[in-house]
Amino acid sequence: MEEKSNSIERIIEEDMENGVFSRVVCTRFPPEPNGHLHIGSAYAINMNYMVAQKFKGRFNLRFDDTNPLKEDIEYVNSIIKDMKWLGYDPGDRVFYGSDYSDEIFEAALKLIKKGKAYVCELSPEDTTKYRGTLTEPGKNSPFRDRTIEENLELFKRMKNGDFSNGSMVLRAKIDMASPNINLRDPILYRIIHAEHYRTGNKWCIYPMYDFAHPIQDALEGITHSLCSIEFKDHRPLYEWVLNELEIKEPPKQREFGRVNITGVVTSKRYLRELVEGNFVEGWDDPRLPTLGGLRRRGFTPESIRTFVNDMGFVRHQSVVDFRMLEQVLRDELKTKVNSVMAVLNPLKVTITNYDETELLPIENNKENPDLGTREVLFSNEIYIEKEDFMEVPVKGFKRLSLDTEVRLKGAYIIRCHEVVKDDSGEIIELKCTYDPETKSGTGFTGRKVKGIIHWVSALNSESVEVNLYESLFEDDEIVKDKEKSWEEKINPKSKITMGNCRVESSITNANIGDRFQFFRHGYFILDKAGEKLSFNRIVSLKDSWKGKNG
Repeated sequence: MEEKSNSIERIIEEDMENGVFSRVVCTRFPPEPNGHLHIGSAYAINMNYMVAQKFKGRFNLRFDDTNPLKEDIEYVNSIIKDMKWLGYDPGDRVFYGSDYSDEIFEAALKLIKKGKAYVCELSPEDTTKYRGTLTEPGKNSPFRDRTIEENLELFKRMKNGDFSNGSMVLRAKIDMASPNINLRDPILYRIIHAEHYRTGNKWCIYPMYDFAHPIQDALEGITHSLCSIEFKDHRPLYEWVLNELEIKEPPKQREFGRVNITGVVTSKRYLRELVEGNFVEGWDDPRLPTLGGLRRRGFTPESIRTFVNDMGFVRHQSVVDFRMLEQVLRDELKTKVNSVMAVLNPLKVTITNYDETELLPIENNKENPDLGTREVLFSNEIYIEKEDFMEVPVKGFKRLSLDTEVRLKGAYIIRCHEVVKDDSGEIIELKCTYDPETKSGTGFTGRKVKGIIHWVSALNSESVEVNLYESLFEDDEIVKDKEKSWEEKINPKSKITMGNCRVESSITNANIGDRFQFFRHGYFILDKAGEKLSFNRIVSLKDSWKGKNG
């Protein structure tokens, strides 16, 4: 990470060596509590948290809660929970922008008294027209030259609730001809008559982010305000606010590249529409890239931290494939979790020449012998995958078919000699014989068979539910298609629930959150318990995309 992140670190090192700050390094993560954190948030958290750790400084979690129309304590609690789960515990350094309301109001008064801010009564539409374009300068508001006394009076009346929403705003007086549109007399305060989840009805005016943020940073002793690259054009306004307020040792805003992750939607607006429209199960739907969704899906905090750490410091906009995170998780789990046999689409097999039961030893993880072995019950009624049998095999098929043999994993070689079908012609049972001389682990070196298939005993397996997941959308571009509804955009195969799967009874006492490798099917996590266990597939064993393109 050192080589990738040294640009930000070098800036901080130079600042500290040159005595720019008399205080320790302090960074912050400032989420707006109007949604849940997602995988993109983890990158920003990691950047700020790890910088503070490296320089033995402080890290603040500060909620940007200056818009009462969208924010809620539910989101505050979820953000704190997700950060702790992820391993970035802010401890007692949790702050709220709304707690600085008095200080921010006083800062606005100071700008008015300096002749640097004025109350404007242009409508939102006229404000946009007056702002100009990227190629044409803006023009001054007809309210720009109000006297300091008039502006003070009007602003105090705004605070007292004398005016309706949208009737007037407080604007900075900077330069309507500036090539940077953010400096064309930006709005500092707007009127919102709504109850705030922390301050109640104390306020009916609320500061804009670009005004409140630098003041909050200064009040908390932030040294380096690290943010993504889209805020670079906002930096002159950040510095203007701090300069006009005559802040000593003002914090510095510095930017890192924005990371876009393909295969998932990280737009908070889109996520809110999906959740609030009930197109998904909630903020923790396992198909979503929210941290709650990833947690339910089975991703570990370690895999997410490794993923964002491996990105390092990104200077410009970068694109990362979500399947890279999936591969990180595969690498982590392959030596850590027990492998068990699970049959997702069961086909009954009766072994006609076997009339007993026995316990057979099978390794828990072939990649890690230290995880030991377990004993699996073998009986004359077992289940195999329907896809592991083909009555008339195609070329290259290496599993079971009529009058051919296959080895049962950890058990015996069996031969199919009869197929039982129902009235519709569907195969419902296979009748096979076993060869007692071919028991696994006994040194058998006889005839070779085409393949090995997994199985579970009818006497020692349980019926469970299994959820298989694919991307919520078939491609990234379909999300932006304004002509289609969310129902049309969502991949109908994004969640497939299989309700009559069979798993070894050995895992039916598992706890919610326990992870397993289901032989040949992938990695799974126990998501729900009760009368019937429900498992979510985390990832398949192999990345099919890598196989096609690697």
